[in-house]
Amino acid sequence: MSSINPKAEQVTAEVISNKKIGAYHHMVFAVEGLALSARPGNFVAISVGGPSSSMVLRRAFAIYRSSDRGSAGGLIELVVAPHGQGSKWLTSRQVHETVDMVGPLGTSFGIPTEPVRTILVGGGYGSAPLFGLAEILKARGCRVDMVLGASTAGKIYAPLDGKRSVSSMTITTDDGSAGISGRVSDALPQIITENESELIYSCGPMAMLEAIQTIADKYQLVHQASVEESMACGIGVCMTCVVPLRGEDGVVRMSRTCIDGPVMDGSRVIWNSQRSIPQETWGF
Repeated sequence: MSSINPKAEQVTAEVISNKKIGAYHHMVFAVEGLALSARPGNFVAISVGGPSSSMVLRRAFAIYRSSDRGSAGGLIELVVAPHGQGSKWLTSRQVHETVDMVGPLGTSFGIPTEPVRTILVGGGYGSAPLFGLAEILKARGCRVDMVLGASTAGKIYAPLDGKRSVSSMTITTDDGSAGISGRVSDALPQIITENESELIYSCGPMAMLEAIQTIADKYQLVHQASVEESMACGIGVCMTCVVPLRGEDGVVRMSRTCIDGPVMDGSRVIWNSQRSIPQETWGF
């Protein structure tokens, strides 16, 4: 059975910056050595609500970027959508306040050892971990094409930020308010064909990831997907974030996305399970 990321640690993280950007908050935390171990695709789990809060479970947030500032310590950047009580509490934190943070958690995106042609596909604030990944891939000499999608223009996170590290940027919106009218899956076939893409990285809603996997299968591409399932603990205890995953031995098991993921081989996920346990599933 898989275990928690061995590099994870619990720290008291100080809020260095909290800026509202469109529908989201860009937050920066001083985390000392934790930042040195963080990789694109990892996440952190934050205690929310304060010591007397009824919100006893931590909230999981994908790491946007991490950086080492030498003697000044390390920084973790998050992009937070203030939807629920926990995320609203977090985005209301002021500079110099502190939060209890555990990380880095989960699996990270695999980085090619040689330059390849890649596509990075993100949905809404789910695109956050792809920006740091793009910078690493570019430094490795990879071609990086990025596709960002959302329901409307205001929910596309920082497209200008991404342009600095990519070969091309494509925007799609469901309502046509920015870029191409439609979904990211509508734009992918043409980009794959024109740029002879070899590898897809993705992060976003489950329905989007499933549509991307269908395209990856058609073009016989490797697809690394950061699977978005609700996480109650983030450390593999509660079993609320499981998805059916076909192992290398061909057996389907319910696998924890906080431990065996969030980054998974898209071809191994049983996408059409509709949050049920397939008949062929054998244990965990």
